Amino acid sequence: MYTIHQISTILNAEAIINNDAIIEYLLIDSRKISFPNTSLFFALVGNRRDGHSYIKDAYKQGVRHFVIKHSFDTSEYSDANFLIVNDTLNALQTLAAHHRKQFNIPVIGITGSNGKTIVKEWLNQLLQNDFNIVRSPRSYNSQVGVPLSIWQMKAANTLGIFEAGISTVDEMENLQKIIQPTIGILTNIGVAHNDGFENNRQKIQEKLKLTKDCKQIICNGDDELIRSHCEKLSNLETFYWGKNTSSNLQIIEEVKTSNKTTLKAFYQNKNIEIVVPFTDEASIANACTCWAAMLLLGLENNIIIERMLQLQPVEMRMQLLPVINNCILINDSYSNDSSSFYIALDYLVTNATNRKKTIIVSDFSGIEKTNAAVYINFIEQLSNNKIDRVVGIGTEISKYPESFINKGIEPIFYETTSSFLNSITTHSFKDEYILLKGGRSFNFERISKWLQQKTHQTVMEINLTALVHNLKEYQKNVLPTTKTMAMVKAFSYGSGSIEIAKALQFHKVDYLAVAYTDEGIDLRKAGISLPIMILNVEEENFDALIEYNLEPEIFSFTIYKAFHQYLLQQGISDFPVHIKFNTGMNRLGFEVAEANELATLLATNKTMLVKSVLSHLAASEDTNQDEFTKHQQQLFEDACSIIHNKLNYNFIKHIANSAAIFRNPSSQYDMVRLGIGLYGVDSAVEHQLQLQTVATLKTTIAQIRTVKANDSIGYNRRGVVTRDSKIATVRIGYADGLSRSLSNGKGSMFLHNRLAPIIGSVCMDMTMIDITDIPEAKENDTVEIFGKHLPVQDIAKWSNTIAYETLSTISQRLRRIYVEE
Repeated sequence: MYTIHQISTILNAEAIINNDAIIEYLLIDSRKISFPNTSLFFALVGNRRDGHSYIKDAYKQGVRHFVIKHSFDTSEYSDANFLIVNDTLNALQTLAAHHRKQFNIPVIGITGSNGKTIVKEWLNQLLQNDFNIVRSPRSYNSQVGVPLSIWQMKAANTLGIFEAGISTVDEMENLQKIIQPTIGILTNIGVAHNDGFENNRQKIQEKLKLTKDCKQIICNGDDELIRSHCEKLSNLETFYWGKNTSSNLQIIEEVKTSNKTTLKAFYQNKNIEIVVPFTDEASIANACTCWAAMLLLGLENNIIIERMLQLQPVEMRMQLLPVINNCILINDSYSNDSSSFYIALDYLVTNATNRKKTIIVSDFSGIEKTNAAVYINFIEQLSNNKIDRVVGIGTEISKYPESFINKGIEPIFYETTSSFLNSITTHSFKDEYILLKGGRSFNFERISKWLQQKTHQTVMEINLTALVHNLKEYQKNVLPTTKTMAMVKAFSYGSGSIEIAKALQFHKVDYLAVAYTDEGIDLRKAGISLPIMILNVEEENFDALIEYNLEPEIFSFTIYKAFHQYLLQQGISDFPVHIKFNTGMNRLGFEVAEANELATLLATNKTMLVKSVLSHLAASEDTNQDEFTKHQQQLFEDACSIIHNKLNYNFIKHIANSAAIFRNPSSQYDMVRLGIGLYGVDSAVEHQLQLQTVATLKTTIAQIRTVKANDSIGYNRRGVVTRDSKIATVRIGYADGLSRSLSNGKGSMFLHNRLAPIIGSVCMDMTMIDITDIPEAKENDTVEIFGKHLPVQDIAKWSNTIAYETLSTISQRLRRIYVEE
């Protein structure tokens, strides 16, 4: 721990210190505050967000210690401490580098294009019984993530394992100064972040800067390019693994069975071997890297053999999914150490808002398992985050019932997972968020399955990480001052409005828009506080607009006059509204010729305050319609000018949809509206954006049968096979939103890296596919309807429609599972 005075000296900061204090935690996010009294907030400045804008939020939550830039006015925070620096990110990195220098323990620094997180997590699994390990949480490997990871180092730690990720030149020097690894690992060199480097040679050179002061480096001796660069590193010992005869750990043979691989090797003049429970090449390479690291750290191979066989896949994402009795499960049941737990806790608190919060948690793993201080700090964190109930499973966590009770947390304890499942009933959970976090040996996947109690194996998986990526892709193409409105109408294009809205609110979009008042009410009840625009307001919903603070779009004199009269009756003035003009879409909106009359009414009556003026582009994605798009913009500007001149105050102007953001930059004005592009569908012709798939619809095979040539499939015998065939029946039909127009070979599904054509008619709950050319297919295999491998645009094209319709018509009877990587 450091005092604020000590940190001021370390940073060489200009200081305004009103009270001395101990600093234990570093903050960069005002939404993630657990211990305000001992936290130091760094006001980082990004391309779109400035941390100085959130100092007031952090201050209201009790934070009194800040690192800021010179330009910030501190006058209204008389009891706070401020450390004033030129660059707040550099200050964060400087403090972390100083902290790292206080420890004389082995530190493994991992870099490479792929596999960094897998290798880090596997080394933690393999070494946790020998060392007290501190490591990067999840993928904290960036210029911000690395210093936050290093800050976790404590006196009890005996080994550090940290990732270092870079996307361009001149980034690794900073990370090297912070991590200061004694052992380096270079996993591989691939295509990730190719745009930031001239070629792979430059990429390797940059990544190897991490090893500047290392004593040893581990890398693949079979990669000639990596080897040629490592051989130039005269300051350190290189430990190669691979089939090359000069490798330190020479792989002699790989023997694969259905689910395991035996690796035979030659090391220090002896034949040794291990068995790993994987058969894919990437996992084998990562296992070899870990094998080399364990040998380098001096572990006996007989211990390595035992532990390698117990390796578990690393789950790279948390799942959020509906379960029994209107509960929401956050499933992170793959490991349980303190650093990964607190990330999961943040995710729970962010999503649950005001709903009841329960945590099902096992004993901590490794050396932390019996450390009383770890449990006491854990209980303190739960208390600060207002956790209602803890179900503790294990002999260690059960030792602290009084500590939980004293913090106002209801504890329930079980020795084993089996005793929990034998004792619990479905009535034990209702209307709450449940975080499931357990060490691998506790087999919490059994609890996950029990909570889900699946009735339908067809699910829509929504990748929230991809959603945020797409948001940032669009934001790269707008000015930092331009606001963002996200369209979450139609159940967020089938993806689930509430969960999508929570993710967008967390990532600071400025506005949400829904089609109908009921959708806005649902968002408010779920804790969404962002401004919400209602696109299609109806008179019977005026009361709800006021009650739930929803902002209507006013598109006609009929709606204007009705709402004006309602506001008069209620004695309400300056209620926020959005004025829509028709500039060529010819759907909803005032005509531009009506702008003067409307503006006069607005200025005279003063029952409404115009928050924005908007219009709708008809064909912004079509290059052939660019002239018409410009014509719409001109009409829109004319209407805005008339309104502004009458009202004499500023309002937000917006007309740009997803395609127009980069196709027609002049249409961005004050705010842009993101619709289907958020969900990974690029509606523009040029396809300039690197969007990621958000929604994946998948089902399973219910039955496989062999059908003779000339036999028919399905209703009315519309499908006929011309050869002896294997037909799979899958658990999805038109009641789930699968279009009947995909029947009889017009559509296909993705199975084992191939397309399986639909045969016969799509039925209400089932569909048949021809898997004759996919012999490895078996019952209960997963089938992708659309997603990463089979784009939803292809399904739409086969259905003679558009992706909007395909996504928004997926039935709400299907479960949505939300994942965050």
